[in-house]
Amino acid sequence: MKHRSFLLYLPVALLLTPFFLAPMAVIGTESFSGQHGIGAEYMKVVTDQGIRTVLYNTFYVAAMVTIFSLLIGYPIAYVLARLRGRWATIGIFLIFLPFWASTVIRSFAWMILLGRKGPVNSVLVGIGLIEDPIRFIDNGLGLMVAMTYIMVPFIVVPILNGLRAIDPNLPRANPWRQFLAVTLPLSMPNVAVGCTIVFVTSLGFFVTPSLLGGDLTVVSMLISEQANRLLDWPLASALAIIVLFLTIIIFALLRVS
Repeated sequence: MKHRSFLLYLPVALLLTPFFLAPMAVIGTESFSGQHGIGAEYMKVVTDQGIRTVLYNTFYVAAMVTIFSLLIGYPIAYVLARLRGRWATIGIFLIFLPFWASTVIRSFAWMILLGRKGPVNSVLVGIGLIEDPIRFIDNGLGLMVAMTYIMVPFIVVPILNGLRAIDPNLPRANPWRQFLAVTLPLSMPNVAVGCTIVFVTSLGFFVTPSLLGGDLTVVSMLISEQANRLLDWPLASALAIIVLFLTIIIFALLRVS
């Protein structure tokens, strides 16, 4: 029986070894090959103020995107869970429609929408809400808007699955009270899964921060700079390993909870 269980995991092991474990082993080895001694790159990550700021920016943006995605995604999932037939199909189709365009194209689209002379500023100025265009680009605001737009489908799907799994024959009460006492608690495991997916994915965003972040640097941009421009592979590898282990810790905490 144990032998059969091992065979079930064999295809996964064969896939992960050459495409994940082996590259990560190379990166891990590289992170200890710096000229300043074993572990010096990890010490630099801890002590360097600039790197700590980049890590803070990365986790702050990922956390805010997760919160915004949840605030937008949960109501969408709640409505979709109550649709039936053709309307449910149309709703799900609209959720996945943005995936027909690449992240690069969607990020460029947000650069146009949020530009100083873009549609968003033009509408706000036109209706008199603001006098001068708001600077959305090259700061965290526009970046978080674009990333939230990209990540909302990733949180809608698990929450939608959880809401659809709730027994419709549960005792009904006042709709608001039923939502707080029944629907919300039963959907929390799926909310946790969706938030984890969004948060972890947001940690590794590169294209959107590069286009919309401006002076706000995140860890993926720093890794690219260290590896490709400064050719500091040990530091780039150390940063990658740190992000990997933080991701593993987050998934482990989700598993335990």
